[in-house]
Amino acid sequence: MKQRIRVTAICKNEDDVLLLKRAGGRVEGVFNFELPTGKIVFGEQPEEAMARVIYENLGVQASKIQLTDVVTFTGLKDSSEQGNLFIVFEVQLQDTTIKLFADRYSSYKWVQMNEVSSVTLAEESLMVLQITGTKTGTLATKIVRVGEENKQVLPVSDFATIYTDGGSRGNPGPSGLGYYIIGPDGKELKRGGEFLGFSTSRLAEYYGLKEGLEQAIELGLKRVHFKSDSLMMVNQMNGIYKVKNPDLMQIHADVLKLLENLEAYSFTHVPRELNVEADAEVNKVIDANMTRKLLEY
Repeated sequence: MKQRIRVTAICKNEDDVLLLKRAGGRVEGVFNFELPTGKIVFGEQPEEAMARVIYENLGVQASKIQLTDVVTFTGLKDSSEQGNLFIVFEVQLQDTTIKLFADRYSSYKWVQMNEVSSVTLAEESLMVLQITGTKTGTLATKIVRVGEENKQVLPVSDFATIYTDGGSRGNPGPSGLGYYIIGPDGKELKRGGEFLGFSTSRLAEYYGLKEGLEQAIELGLKRVHFKSDSLMMVNQMNGIYKVKNPDLMQIHADVLKLLENLEAYSFTHVPRELNVEADAEVNKVIDANMTRKLLEY
């Protein structure tokens, strides 16, 4: 799998962040906004590349460039997986009057951080903001209200959080699901796992989501923020990717039906290191089953 490396800037003006709209979009007919992003030229240090990208694209100098994070995630490119490594900087500009180059960007806007999720973002910028926002707690959550076509930002203080996971030893191989549920007050409500038998990791991820959702309904939860380290599943649930795998279509439809029991919900991708509780439940049930098989043998 190929991996590309980029520098990307979170340019702030008080509580606002700068977003750019590509001229013509990355894909024909798609005019998504994105963070200022660019390649590292051979011989450059990341900070030097960031300063150059800012000046070349915005026509202004950066007065301060500070490393914020380095994030990695997997996306799809031409139906194949592509690794991404983004070196993220927080950048202060000498002047907030932007001078765009018309051949690359057609417009820009300053958006409040708690309203970023209401903007249609390019996938890479969305992932950068979701991962860095998850770590800092500064990114607003995109919520879908059942029965409404539009998405809107709601306060997350009254939402329960459900971490879900699924794994397969061998892929396909012995598989299990796990979930970890915490209430709006941050206290644990429930955790658990289930052995699935012989399956694939992608199917196990969906079974983990379904089980977490069923547990939410059983507990009487109405507003839920789902978190998973499966980028594919999160993107499918957010409508970024279509479900094309025949083995996932039925369970995806089952999950959509179960979501009708909630008042509001959201899906966020998190790094694996932030999903350790659900992951532990997965490994626990797989280990227990494999130990039992060995004893029977």
